[in-house]
This record gives sequence, structure tokens and C-alpha cells, in this order.
Amino acid sequence: MLQSQFAQAPRLALADTIIDAKQRLNLSWQDLTDGTGLSLAFVTAALLGQHPLPASAANVVCEKLGLDQDASRLLQSVPLRGSIPAGIPSDPTIYRFYEMIQVYGTTLKALVHEQFGDGIISAINFKLDIKKVEDPEGGSRAVITLDGKYLPTKPF
Repeated sequence: MLQSQFAQAPRLALADTIIDAKQRLNLSWQDLTDGTGLSLAFVTAALLGQHPLPASAANVVCEKLGLDQDASRLLQSVPLRGSIPAGIPSDPTIYRFYEMIQVYGTTLKALVHEQFGDGIISAINFKLDIKKVEDPEGGSRAVITLDGKYLPTKPF
């Protein structure tokens, strides 16, 4: 039976354990994802406490990390989501995404409504991908794809 968490602390503590084991074993997020049948972004988010994993995927990850069945069961539970505490994020990488939404949020909203109508882009029926590509002007660029289902607002 699917269980639900009512506090973030257990999943965050498990995330710390996972990161410690990942570093100790010199594994990448992709190494942990391989064999789960799920996307890199979804498994990474789950291991950081934001999604439940199916039992088979949780067992694959726990075996790679040397974690017990209690950890596997906890990875299968529905977490209390939200990884950013209230207020403006202070981590520079996370802050850049916050800044992008501050600058482009109203643009995204206007374009979504113009192209789709009144509604939202789902973060539940959603896919995330990130790729590193070479910049023709030198260095690297990040290509981030946010692929969410459009959900129209329905009058009632």
C-alpha cells in the first residue's frame, strides 16, 4: 500500500544518507538511475526527497548504495514536497532559476495563455531534462526542457 509522509525530516535525512553513500561510492546520479526504467531527473528528484519511487526502482537504487529495506520503503512513500524553504533561495544555482522566473515569469504566463488559453502547465504530468551542449562562442550551455501537460481552467 502506498504510504504518505506528513513531515519532510525523514525523507531529508534519507537524502543526506543517499548523498553520503553516492559520494563515498563515487556514483553519479545517472549511475543510480540506470536500471530503474525512469528518467534521470525523476530519480534524482526522488532521491532528494521530492517523489516516491516504485518498489522496483527503490530496490535497484538501495542495492547500489548499500541501503536497507527501511530506506527502500521510505523511498516508496509520498513525500511532503517542496525543497526550498520559505523566502528567497540563497543557493546561487537555485537562485538563478528563481531569478529566471522573476524576469520571465510574466512572459511565460502571457505566452501560455495566448497559445493555450486560461490554464496552467502541470508539474505533476511533467518531464524535465537537462543537457550540456557546447557554446559556439566558447564554453558550455545548459539546455533545460520543461515538458508539462496543459490543464485548462474549467468554468463551473
